[in-house]
Amino acid sequence: MKAWIKNEKGNALILMAIGLGMATAMCGVVIDGGHLYKTQSSLQKTVNATALSGAQELMNSEEEVSNVVDEVLGAHGESESLYNMDVLEEQSLRVELERPTDVFFSSLFGVETVDINASANVEVAAVGEASGAAPFGINEETDLVFNETYDLKVDSGDSTGGNFGILALEGPGAKTYEETLKNGYDEPLRIGDEVDTQTGNISGPTERGVNHRIDNCPSGDIYDRDCDRVMLIPVYAPIGNKDNYREVEIRGFAYFYLEERMNKNDDSVRGRFIKRVGGGTIVEGSASRGAYTTRLTQ
Repeated sequence: MKAWIKNEKGNALILMAIGLGMATAMCGVVIDGGHLYKTQSSLQKTVNATALSGAQELMNSEEEVSNVVDEVLGAHGESESLYNMDVLEEQSLRVELERPTDVFFSSLFGVETVDINASANVEVAAVGEASGAAPFGINEETDLVFNETYDLKVDSGDSTGGNFGILALEGPGAKTYEETLKNGYDEPLRIGDEVDTQTGNISGPTERGVNHRIDNCPSGDIYDRDCDRVMLIPVYAPIGNKDNYREVEIRGFAYFYLEERMNKNDDSVRGRFIKRVGGGTIVEGSASRGAYTTRLTQ
């Protein structure tokens, strides 16, 4: 009887040891697994932000894309994690990160680090909805060529049917128009929206609004993301009589760069047509008019 009891105690100790070992192993897996999951999640957020920021420069140059990627990775402390970057100019950017990550429990079995990978692919597409537009418009029948200069507002001698190229985005009135020109229309506009035109030359508010934007970007750097000389402009189709219309339908968006200050002898506003990636939303059926935005595809 004593031998049987002694044998049972021995078996119990063995089972307890096995159970303790299994519990320790499970705790180790949970600790290492949680640490790796947290690291991978952080790395994915970083690569998403990096790719979205870098894609803003896809219409400029691969060098500019690379500079932004390096800057964002540096800000996140991940400069050494860049594994690969593929740039398809004016179309897409893919960024891949890889970070060796220390593990705890697995080191007992000779595994010191695990490589964590994360990637993001960003594509650019035409803007179909956006806020911040300036209260000018460009007729969709205008043959737009990149880097060419166009009249965004005509002077008193070139108007047609009382239209000078101005849109009443926030309603009629010179004061409202001037504020919208200086700061942009803060409500979203979408393709298919119908807006009224602003009648009258309104030369004074136009001059103050244009000069305000130019003064806010004294360097004139067209690639400066904060340069107010760059304006988002709706591309429209007239509603009704094409020679004397009071409403237009928005068909797309374009970016123009204000070339020069206005003066007392000329009421027209001229801007250079440029390609640019900015804010906004992609809408199915949006036509490419030079204004683009980004979306994550992976």
